[in-house]
Amino acid sequence: MVITLALVGILAFAIMPFSELIVQRQKEQELGAALREIRTAVDAYKDASDAGQIDKEPEASGYPPSLAVLVTGVKNARDPKGGLMMFLRRVPRDPFFAGDPDTPAEETWDVRAYGTPPDPAAGDPAADGISGSAEAGKDVFDVTSKSARVGINGIPYKQW
Repeated sequence: MVITLALVGILAFAIMPFSELIVQRQKEQELGAALREIRTAVDAYKDASDAGQIDKEPEASGYPPSLAVLVTGVKNARDPKGGLMMFLRRVPRDPFFAGDPDTPAEETWDVRAYGTPPDPAAGDPAADGISGSAEAGKDVFDVTSKSARVGINGIPYKQW
């Protein structure tokens, strides 16, 4: 009986890292899906803006002013009834966001504006420790995770 209990304990202890890996892999799949969903919506907004369906200032980039606009919608300039164009049902949360669970989903992402340079540390192993946080601005050009963790593939989630 003691031997059986010891074997079960050893097996359970050996399986623990695999269960953590499975949970991390599932969160990574959720992160990839959320990034695709948001980036597709941002691209659709930009396409609609370029097509004249969304009114914009002449000097504006045509990207959405915030992630919330993708959910609340914007007036379709070509619709005589003034219908709204919506690009997302909801903004997905960053599955690796470690802050307050009551934080709105829009605030769980780093947002980069159109005119800002890309992350200087992206893809540069010599740039370890350089703060390469995305810069918010007048619009939403791209989103990245706020997590400082590194994925199973060795790439930090900020660079996905």
